[in-house]
Amino acid sequence: MDTKTKSTLRKYADRYETASFIEGDPSQFMHMVEGDANREATAFVASALSFGSRAQFLPKIQWIVDLADRNVDRWIRAGAFERDFRANDTRCFYRFFTFSAMNAFFRAYKGILDEHGTLGRFAAASSGGDASKAVAAICARFCEAGSCAVIPRDSHSACKRVCMFLRWMVRSGSPVDLGLWSDSFDRRTLVIPLDTHVLQEAKRLGLLKSSSASMSAAKRLTAALAKAFPDDPTRGDFALFGFGVDSERKSM
Repeated sequence: MDTKTKSTLRKYADRYETASFIEGDPSQFMHMVEGDANREATAFVASALSFGSRAQFLPKIQWIVDLADRNVDRWIRAGAFERDFRANDTRCFYRFFTFSAMNAFFRAYKGILDEHGTLGRFAAASSGGDASKAVAAICARFCEAGSCAVIPRDSHSACKRVCMFLRWMVRSGSPVDLGLWSDSFDRRTLVIPLDTHVLQEAKRLGLLKSSSASMSAAKRLTAALAKAFPDDPTRGDFALFGFGVDSERKSM
């Protein structure tokens, strides 16, 4: 990576990693609630539904937060989700997630909370503080518990939503990310949340040649971003977002 590209990435990261980034972003929900366990649970549910159009998925997340009376952690632990998300309800909740699939997701999550207390404790115990291993562990646990729809069944895909959740939980000192797991994980082991938009911007900057959003591509991009942010490579997520926004404005 040349000096100009490093400078560009750092400039956009500084400009976009601000409190204003939260507005309209799914990370807003974890900042709306109180209590570490509740913030963690709210963040996980929000990340799991964060795909497609924001205009469509943000109201779905808000509906769950309101249904849980702003305490998603307590709502899941108590099994209160069973009232509105029934195991035999095949109606569509969001995109290709049925109410039944959401029920399996919440049940699998409740199982982790019952056994480990928090998802953070499970992730740390399953990964030895390596965030990339935690992604694989979370995917495997949910699939083993009968929920292979909402959370990816394995970590061969980019697992963008799980990686985004890990970024929220591990990075500290950020106006956006919570850093609740910063004592258990090394942020240098985080993997960039990779989707088609991030992939496009990374290719435009010459950081990646891949045309598919896979886990291997996400790890290659993370390694490239580490050249600009050696102690905090996923800070590059904000840089790539900002670069994309700026490019769109210039094309108008």
